[in-house]
Amino acid sequence: MTPRVTSPLRLYRATGADLPFGDPLRAHGVAMEGYFWRFTDPGSGRVLIALCGINRAADGRWATLGLAARPGGFLRTVAHPDGEADPGALGAYAGEAFRGSADRLVVDLGEDARLDVRVSGPSAWPRRRWGGSSVFHCVPGLNQYWHPWLLGGTAHGRAVVGGEVWELDGWSVYAEKNWGRGGFPDAWWWGQAQGFAEPAACVAFAGGEVTAGPLRTTVTAVVVHLPDGRLVRLGDPLVSPVRAEVGDERWLLRGRSARWGVEIEGAGDLGSAHVLPVPLPRERRNVPGAIEHLGASMRVAVRRDGRTVWAGESGLAALEHGGIERARAEVVRRGHGPGVTGAPPVG
Repeated sequence: MTPRVTSPLRLYRATGADLPFGDPLRAHGVAMEGYFWRFTDPGSGRVLIALCGINRAADGRWATLGLAARPGGFLRTVAHPDGEADPGALGAYAGEAFRGSADRLVVDLGEDARLDVRVSGPSAWPRRRWGGSSVFHCVPGLNQYWHPWLLGGTAHGRAVVGGEVWELDGWSVYAEKNWGRGGFPDAWWWGQAQGFAEPAACVAFAGGEVTAGPLRTTVTAVVVHLPDGRLVRLGDPLVSPVRAEVGDERWLLRGRSARWGVEIEGAGDLGSAHVLPVPLPRERRNVPGAIEHLGASMRVAVRRDGRTVWAGESGLAALEHGGIERARAEVVRRGHGPGVTGAPPVG
């Protein structure tokens, strides 16, 4: 039998890294490939999120699945025994429970937790050289990479949330992918918002402790899709650093480059936040890991050469503060499983 030869590029991507002009949407084969969609309707004040983590254990792959909504505090999470991430395109699959691709998402976590939606008019990530993690995409073996690949689009479909049927036609869509060699970092922060006065505007940020072997640093990346279509990305530590002050109810980020400056201020009430699961890939189980607000406030100001080019405010922002010990403590404080009243336990 002729041994199978693995190409150097495949070995390189298996560390989580991508060359310039590569495709970070394809599965890498690392311990965790995460997929996330967020749907926002400013008219009704409703927000819906769907998440899928394809995880690798010693005996094969499994999936972390979740569906959450506001208002109402609905949350359903599942540790599914099977999972598959597409190595040729964006795609995440877990039996009949979850099927996500670039233009369609179908979720079935029970009769009261379903979603079937298509996406039209996508506003895709416009820069081919790098994704959301910029030059960090080419560094092998990081514990986490991040790429907000869909910065806008229009939903067509419906969801079953608890005892309600939500028609999603016309809702705004955002989607991203994250992946890494060991799951999630020890600590992280994240946010995303649409629902501004200008429908084309979209803001996202992600930060945390980034490690590769003995190397350890803290990095935050900020992405702003301006109403006129321009994209501002800050977060390279040397040329466009972002400072972040983060808690469970307050987020303040300031970033600047030679020409651009971005300031983001967010706030949310801890009592109405969800507690979302994160996977322990090798152990085939989920644990409470992230405190996430689905209807928080976010104020954004973008300046170029010192002059404000756009400022906006959304009352339907997502703001997240991640860390397993912090999330566990919040679950204990509430005295029940993750999410708001009545939510089932993670797993």
